[in-house]
Amino acid sequence: MNVICGNHKSRGSWRRYALGAGAVAALLTTAACGSADAADGSKPSDQHSATSSPSATTSPTAPTSISARPAKSTAKPSQLPTDDASVDLCTMADLTFTVTNYDAPGEDVRHLMLVAVNKGAKKCDVQGYPEVTLGDAKSYAPVKEATNSGEAVTLAPGEKAYAGVLATGGQRDTYTVKFITVGLGSPGGETEPEKAVKVKMPVPSFEADDGQLVTYWAGTEGLAMRPVTS
Repeated sequence: MNVICGNHKSRGSWRRYALGAGAVAALLTTAACGSADAADGSKPSDQHSATSSPSATTSPTAPTSISARPAKSTAKPSQLPTDDASVDLCTMADLTFTVTNYDAPGEDVRHLMLVAVNKGAKKCDVQGYPEVTLGDAKSYAPVKEATNSGEAVTLAPGEKAYAGVLATGGQRDTYTVKFITVGLGSPGGETEPEKAVKVKMPVPSFEADDGQLVTYWAGTEGLAMRPVTS
């Protein structure tokens, strides 16, 4: 803006008017410059206040989403335990035992199948292998280590666990078996072993030797019997 402060060709009566007009113009120029500074935001103190004041920042508000609401579940909670670690070991009072002849009729009895049934009202685990004593043997039959799965067999009420028994393995020191006893031993050695019980013989008698073996407990008949019949 160009400001005319006076007219060099005017004198006399116009001097006072010119002076008054120049003063007014100067004031207007000053006001216009101040307004321009405020309009273009070039005043340093104003810029600092606008950028550094916490009140100048507005916190964003997260949008509300209807789909984020959890769906209402209609499934009923399971009534059965889901943590097998809480299942107790089976005791002798929880189980019934049977022994069957696994050989064909007319053949010598060499292979026996031991079955344990959970007769209780809750789940329990059979762990390790059964202590099977054939007749007057000084100790129970040695275990066939290759049959160790490393896991217990969990039995619900009425379910079965199986173990295979090989009565003769090499025809050495043969003796006659007229009774069989079965015990659970003490898996892990945590408790004293319970007293073994006699089980019903599948035949009146059969021959055994010092090559006899027993398998670890298994969840199926095939897993128990294949290692002693093949």
